[in-house]
Amino acid sequence: MSDLYDAIVSGDAASAIDAARRRLDAGVAALEVVTREMVPAMDEVGRRFECEDYFVPELLLSARAMKGALELLRPLLAATGAPRAGKVAIGTVKGDLHDIGKNIVGAMLEGAGFEVLDLGVNVAPQQFVEAVRAERAGLVCLSALLTTTMAAMKDTIDALRAAGLRKEAAVIIGGAPVTQRFADEIGADAYGGNAAAAVALARRLAVTHEPA
Repeated sequence: MSDLYDAIVSGDAASAIDAARRRLDAGVAALEVVTREMVPAMDEVGRRFECEDYFVPELLLSARAMKGALELLRPLLAATGAPRAGKVAIGTVKGDLHDIGKNIVGAMLEGAGFEVLDLGVNVAPQQFVEAVRAERAGLVCLSALLTTTMAAMKDTIDALRAAGLRKEAAVIIGGAPVTQRFADEIGADAYGGNAAAAVALARRLAVTHEPA
């Protein structure tokens, strides 16, 4: 593997940025850097996380390294009109201020080629509605860490439906207290048990979205 790949997998942000800069200096296209080295690196990080070889600290470091390199490449990707995997609106639902899980998923989605609209924490249902309506986000990712805020996930799905936008965006939910059963109960399209699973689901739903 390459030094850029290794830097992202090991969570070395400075080395990842330096390696990405060297690729550009050598005339390698930004899209090629992303698809051939950075995306496979984050796929490997996700695999290690699922196998419990990596845990949240390692995942955070790798996500930070990926985001650092991506910041360097993003203007060039935009200038060339590079295709994106889709547009995702992500946020921690109303009443909940936890963002570590959301940030990891957001970084990994960016690494997988998605355009990510990070709405932050304590996000009201109407803010997700506006992201789908105004920004044409085709995927919505809802995060909650507290059992007391899980109801806001249903409120958000209901708000999308009431606005006539439920067919426009697939909804993935996740967070420590969230389960597949809860996702089924509230009409979410998918439940992501961890960051790697959420990215895999986003890739699939971006292509095969069949709203609930």
